[in-house]
Order: sequence, then C-alpha cells, then structure tokens
Amino acid sequence: MTEQTAGTEAAARVADVLLVFTEGPSTMGVTRIARELDLSKAVVFRILQSLAARGMVELDPANREYRLGPAAAALGARAMRESNLRTASLDVLRRLRDDVGETVTLTSLVPHGRIYLDQFEGLHEIKMTVDLGRRFPLHAGSSGKCMLAFLPERRREELVTGDLARLTERTLVDPDALRADLDAVAARGYAVSAGERQADAGSVAAPIFDLSGSVVGAISVCGPRYRVTEAFVERIAPKVVAAAAEISGRMGWSGGRSAPGAPGGERAAGAAGAAGGTAGATGGVAAGARVRATNGSEG
Repeated sequence: MTEQTAGTEAAARVADVLLVFTEGPSTMGVTRIARELDLSKAVVFRILQSLAARGMVELDPANREYRLGPAAAALGARAMRESNLRTASLDVLRRLRDDVGETVTLTSLVPHGRIYLDQFEGLHEIKMTVDLGRRFPLHAGSSGKCMLAFLPERRREELVTGDLARLTERTLVDPDALRADLDAVAARGYAVSAGERQADAGSVAAPIFDLSGSVVGAISVCGPRYRVTEAFVERIAPKVVAAAAEISGRMGWSGGRSAPGAPGGERAAGAAGAAGGTAGATGGVAAGARVRATNGSEG
C-alpha cells in the first residue's frame, strides 16, 4: 500500500466515524461504532481520541460513550448558514408554513441518504418536528421518496434493490412496490407518506432541482396523520409543488431541460403540472393513529 493510499484510507475512516453520529442514538461507544463500520475497536478508539482532542467528539463520563462535540456543532452550523439551498428556501418555507399551518421542512440530498437542513414548526399546539442534521434513508418518508424518484435511473435502481430498512409497518421495503410508488411520484411531481418513516405522521413533499437539472433537496409539509387527510393533501400538494418550483428557480433551474432521474428521461413534468393542478389519492393517509405532541417527525 502506498503512502498516499494509506493516507486516503485513514482519512476515510475518520470521516466514517464522524458520519456514524448523523444517524442512530446521540451517544455511542467504541464497540458499537466498530461493529457498524466493520473496523477494529483499537482503530476506532484511536480515531475517537484524536477527534476528542480537537473538540469534534466528547466523552460522556456517565456512560463512557461519545457524542459530537462543540467543534462539530460549530462546523455544522457554519455549513447550514452558508448552504445555498437553505438561503434560497427560508422565506418560501416560512410563507408556506404561515399559509398551511403545519410544520414545513427543508431536506438536502447527501451521500447514503438525506438530512433535514431546516424547519418552520407548525402553528398548532400538537405538531410535528424533525431532527436537523440526522441522516435518514431515501425510501422512507415523502421527502426521501420525492428525491429518490428523480435520481438518475442507475442510482435509483441501486437504492431500490439495496437494503431497504423497515422503519415502520408502512415502510415500503418491497422493490416492486417501491418502484411503482416512485413512478407515480415522478409522474405527478410530489410524494405522499402515511406513517412510512414515523408511524404517527403524514406528509407531502416535492423535489428541488439545481441549475444542472439534478435533484438536490425537497420541501415537505408534515403533521399528525389524523390531520393529513385526503382532502388536506388535495389542497396542499399544489402549494408544496409551487413552493419547491420557486426554490428550484432560485437554484438556477429553468425547467426547460430533461431531468436525469425521471422515467423516460423527461424532466419533472409532473412537478410542473402539479403546481397548477390538484393532488391525487393519499393511499390511506387519514388513518386514525395516536399522535405524539410536538415531538414527532415527518411521515
């Protein structure tokens, strides 16, 4: 192994250790991290010691587990402040929240999934909130599905046939069922979730595209499932699509070129059409499940 290759591998391991904190519990021990990354505990321990010395992680003396440290928080905050996607979205998100009354979220596409960049919490006493910066898979929840539907075909198929974790009993883990749902999302331009990522939540989301026509994020409206009814979706979906299109325009999308991810190579024609049309069926969003107050998340 050359010195350059060894250095690249070491850097990748450090990055992987940091990224493991973007999903799962807020604190983790050496053994769990080593198991999840398929690394030796000695390697993980050395990496954590180095990161702790720089404030990127810190040790909780009560349980001898590590959490992200202040330096990681500062780095994340700087990235969020300077995110072009977030900057282009803030006033649109606030306006949409004020209009619909439910929590509105902004999601960014990242390697191996997606993360929430921002949210404007709903105006109801019982509302949904999301964990900013935590990584989630693309196949569960409306924000993930509406991005997955517009990824390049090869990448989309890799994810559809990969490891589809079942987060709730409604998560789509059958590849054929997921493909059919994604085709419908691409055709109409928005996705609907009825408890697919969070059992008590429902949501409607639409994709955001950049100058090159690549999907880079999504916005969603989410709330307790008992409020996200079929009538709600029919009323809200065009507004969500229109808001996503406005943000896409600010990101440089003209809407005139073919989208790399849509079936048949066509750009988000369904998204453009849905902005001036009406929403379709929700597939049972209005199920009467119990709702968790203020500490839920997108469906």
